[in-house]
Amino acid sequence: MSDPRRELVLGLPRARIPGTGTWTGIRRMDVTATLALIAAEGGYRPRDEAEEDPTWKQVIPYLLLRDGGRLFLMRRTSAGGDARLHERWSIGVGGHLGPADRSVEDGLRREFEEELVADWSPELQPLGLLNDDRTPVGQVHLGIVFEADAGGRPVAVRETHKLSGRFVETDEVLAGYEHLETWSQLLFDFVRLGERQR
Repeated sequence: MSDPRRELVLGLPRARIPGTGTWTGIRRMDVTATLALIAAEGGYRPRDEAEEDPTWKQVIPYLLLRDGGRLFLMRRTSAGGDARLHERWSIGVGGHLGPADRSVEDGLRREFEEELVADWSPELQPLGLLNDDRTPVGQVHLGIVFEADAGGRPVAVRETHKLSGRFVETDEVLAGYEHLETWSQLLFDFVRLGERQR
């Protein structure tokens, strides 16, 4: 069995990230250009090393799943592997990328299939880049944010002992805002701003 601490993860030097990776929130940047940069200059490092090196950002695709105006909200239990996420809520599906992932989008589709039960594949629409250097975890990760619409098709969480999940109205997400993971708070703020501007 392989050592999970030696898992290889995809990332970029912080200096190559648009805006040098020092801003907080989601920016509507040219995601296509960033994906090309990752394909050309991204590299792999052992995850345990990457988690301790803020000069290098691990690339995390992050999916906002909608069903019309509703958002897919997941609630983590204390059975998950990462204690930092216990009892936290999330409106983002995603995770680390490894050498077997052919692209950021393919890696996100793999994460979608690993985390959710659905008989369809998401049509990924890029939203922007997510960055947050306010926490040690955020300092070593960069989010590539996409969205997809279920279009009324059913979705469920796969690992029900670790997660529960369903589509909810934005008011329900807002009511539990303090329970959201930091990235999900930033994503929800971005969603609400976009809705106010429509």
